[in-house]
Amino acid sequence: MKTRHVFSVPDLAAAQDALNVAREAGLTDDNLSLIARADIELDSIQDRHKDAATDFMPAALRGAATGGAVGLVAGLVAIAFPPLGVTLAGAALLTVGGAAVGTWVSALLGSTVDDPVRRKFEGEIKAGRILVVLDAEDPQLPAAEAALLRLGATRLPYEGTTALT
Repeated sequence: MKTRHVFSVPDLAAAQDALNVAREAGLTDDNLSLIARADIELDSIQDRHKDAATDFMPAALRGAATGGAVGLVAGLVAIAFPPLGVTLAGAALLTVGGAAVGTWVSALLGSTVDDPVRRKFEGEIKAGRILVVLDAEDPQLPAAEAALLRLGATRLPYEGTTALT
């Protein structure tokens, strides 16, 4: 499972230097991304380094769990009223249907929401700073972090797992 850490640098030149030292520390381009203001991203950052993630997958998982739970409760309530004629199989279908609808609705909504890093550090981004995002396994992360700190990057208070991205 990968862990995500975020660093802030003042400009594009520092971001390029940060990517270079992270690569020298053993990370690949798959482990690195940049987040910046829209005008900076459009003009200066290569597509392979842009982080355009949204809240799609976490929202879909939350929707599946919530929809499944609501479907299960509805199915059990329906079983409790014999005139409705719902069997255990019917309750199971309501659970699956609820999970499907919950996943679909939540995923649609989540795809329009920026990812947590962009939301949390919106002020840094608006100020024109560039965020360097590392997504790596624990053995690789300490060397890359140390290299970025030596370079002068500022570690921001964010750590999260990225198993689903």
